[in-house]
Amino acid sequence: MSNWYEPILFTLALITFVMGLSSIIMSLFPQPAGTNPLQTKIEYGFFGVSGLVLFVVFVYALCTA
Repeated sequence: MSNWYEPILFTLALITFVMGLSSIIMSLFPQPAGTNPLQTKIEYGFFGVSGLVLFVVFVYALCTA
């Protein structure tokens, strides 16, 4: 039980990678009528890039742990 933080970091890294990648993919889909398509693409893109940056931070934490 001395390395309990490694599985937690791996789980967080996996979650942020999946959420970031899915947000970027969602930004590429056509948006329904009645919404501002540019705004939704920017929001999905921002959350996607933020998720991937967090993924890199968690992977770095795993490598140095």
